[in-house]
Amino acid sequence: MPVTKTVKMLVAEAKEQTNNISPADAHDRQQSGDAILIDIRDIRELQRDGRIEGAFHAPRGMLEFWADPDSPYHKEIFATESELVLFCASSWRSALAAKTLQDMGFSNIRDMDGGFTAWKTASLPITKDNQC
Repeated sequence: MPVTKTVKMLVAEAKEQTNNISPADAHDRQQSGDAILIDIRDIRELQRDGRIEGAFHAPRGMLEFWADPDSPYHKEIFATESELVLFCASSWRSALAAKTLQDMGFSNIRDMDGGFTAWKTASLPITKDNQC
């Protein structure tokens, strides 16, 4: 069966329909307490590449379940008025995830442009302490 909508097309659509934030702005907003960073990468990526101190890890496969207050898997961190800034390695998965959470009714969602890779490129702080 041929693919009629590629992943690149899905990501481009999601990016058009979501709010984005630069890594520097995400860092500043996290430091000021105005935003919570949500790392949706796989646990192996965190162990291999490091993580952003203070970011909450919500694996992509559980995100909707953890975000939904009616789910038995709900995590209270999602029941906030604070801005939630999602990121993955390069901002593809997080763009799709941000779109999904918006579709669920969240209005406080942003996607971090370029993801963890852009964060590292901007020389923003990371930790490799393996506390994942």
